[in-house]
Amino acid sequence: MKAPTPLADIVRFGVFQFDRKASELRKAGVKVKLQDQPLRVLTVLVERAGQVITREELQQRVWPSDVYVTFDQGLNNAIKKVRDALGDSADNPRFVETVAKRGYRFIAPVSVESDPVVAPRVEPEPPSDRQARFGPPVLPKIAWIALAAVSILAATGYWVWHRAPIRDRPSSEGTILAVLPFDNLSRDPDQEFFSDGLTEEMIAQLGRLNPKRLSVIARGSVARYKGSSLPADQIGRELHADYLLQGSVRRESGRVRITVQLIQVGNQTDLWTESYDRELKDILALQDSVAKTIADQIRVTLTTESRDRLANPRTVDPEAYEGYLKGRYYWNKRTGEGLQKASVYFQQAIDKDPLYAAAYSGLADCNSGLTWHGFTSPARTLPRAEAMARKAIELDPYSAEAHASLGLVLNHRWDWTGAESEFKRALQLDPSYANAHHWYGDYLSIKGRHDEALAEAKAALKLDPLNGMIGTWLALRSYLAGKYDDAIEQSRSTIELDPNFAAAHLLLGESYLQTGQHKEGLDELQIAADRSGGSPLYLAQVGVAHALAGRKTEALQTIAQLQEISKDRYVSPYGVARVYAALNDKEQTFKWLQNAYDDGAVWMAYLAVDPAFDRFRSDRRFQDLLRRVGLLA
Repeated sequence: MKAPTPLADIVRFGVFQFDRKASELRKAGVKVKLQDQPLRVLTVLVERAGQVITREELQQRVWPSDVYVTFDQGLNNAIKKVRDALGDSADNPRFVETVAKRGYRFIAPVSVESDPVVAPRVEPEPPSDRQARFGPPVLPKIAWIALAAVSILAATGYWVWHRAPIRDRPSSEGTILAVLPFDNLSRDPDQEFFSDGLTEEMIAQLGRLNPKRLSVIARGSVARYKGSSLPADQIGRELHADYLLQGSVRRESGRVRITVQLIQVGNQTDLWTESYDRELKDILALQDSVAKTIADQIRVTLTTESRDRLANPRTVDPEAYEGYLKGRYYWNKRTGEGLQKASVYFQQAIDKDPLYAAAYSGLADCNSGLTWHGFTSPARTLPRAEAMARKAIELDPYSAEAHASLGLVLNHRWDWTGAESEFKRALQLDPSYANAHHWYGDYLSIKGRHDEALAEAKAALKLDPLNGMIGTWLALRSYLAGKYDDAIEQSRSTIELDPNFAAAHLLLGESYLQTGQHKEGLDELQIAADRSGGSPLYLAQVGVAHALAGRKTEALQTIAQLQEISKDRYVSPYGVARVYAALNDKEQTFKWLQNAYDDGAVWMAYLAVDPAFDRFRSDRRFQDLLRRVGLLA
């Protein structure tokens, strides 16, 4: 987490609590002796955690203006005393790092603490006359032994309850861990992709340890805490997490340094803090090391597959790893421009390391996304997406991400048997992989298995409750099941989290149209089209809204606009068919549906459940289309 603002008087790092106002440092609640100047130096460092504080600035902030000769010695002594108090080392720092020829930097994650719970001072009662004369009452020897035993048991019980992992207590759902966004200590905005990517990689690595015993909250839900100064217990409550992993990362000259801290949410206990300094090519082994230590700390038994994976870490080309992280960074934006950039970076990663399975899976996801959102034609991107997903599985058969990626491609290509098989395999390998539930739910909706689809969508949202796309697709599950009020409510919830998320506005607008709220639907669909990054498929839905509102001229103008756009870029025929369906033009509707079938349009998969075509379902041409898409036996 980022450093607190200057107004935050009480902060926490590791097992330490620092009260700036009272000038007190405590370790696990016990006051640590520290003189005035070292305390003032610590104050400056903690206020600007992650930043280099020059010696000159420390001189101005801490030492009187008339002190010159003794400053260097005084600062060195103060830093030494700070490190001694923190149990830190100059050679392998966990808290205070020396930056050669510049100054010092506080490198541990810092969080704002709510008011500390301080035991009230209990003044001793004045001794009774008998105690004053003869001392405390004498107990029989056996009573002292019993009293000692009770004290030991009580202390042990307290320690076990407050220090032992939460998962050892009765629980029906196992342990939940949240990996908070790693801080980028380079303070270079161009390096944000690296800290964000490393966060996502740690989530994936930890999620594979033992999915039945440990659930790791997905990236979309923790991303909102990037740069947050909320206390650990509040974040833990909001995420329903038992443990938090927070950390920082810095890249310099082919090396990476990360500091990580594992916190038990229940009592905000720091279970473990460690710093790692490795060459970038060993970043995967570093992640493995962190994962193994966390498994030990929270007593999660590794699966056989996890043990094998962690026992054989592989190196990665630094440039390939950077390309992969940039790819995921842009893929997560879910915009046309973001997906295009992500594709370029994933390909760069593959070019540098042709055995990098995760990069192939990422490239498959980009091509699938570009097609689903209507930016590229299926003929151009889906064959490539399938080839990339199959290559990822060939390189790493136990990758849940790779199997889910292939399932999504096969779903788009109307290979229903293959899609379900791959989704089930992904969930078998990693039941906590939110995207596998997310995409499998879409398959189930398409097949008309709406109750199952809603269950999968809710499972995905539980794993990643703040992910805009997953929230939107839960609304889509309700929409395709005919539960329009539920779809409206869920879409609104997603928009509250991210008012700029185009897909949520699209679903809200479509749901309004189905409930007869044409003006509201048109307003939302226009917002969706404006924020989609230029997707013709989103624009087509504006035409649908015009048609259902009785604005035939505007609807036809939208079709003309789409046809003009098609001269320069891909426009899905399925979107045009929906506009004609809203105009109740049967012949044009079937003409464009046939074009969509010939095109292999991804959205033809929804033909059996899309309410836009309800009035045409009895037509033999519609039944024939369903049969050819594989949606009718």
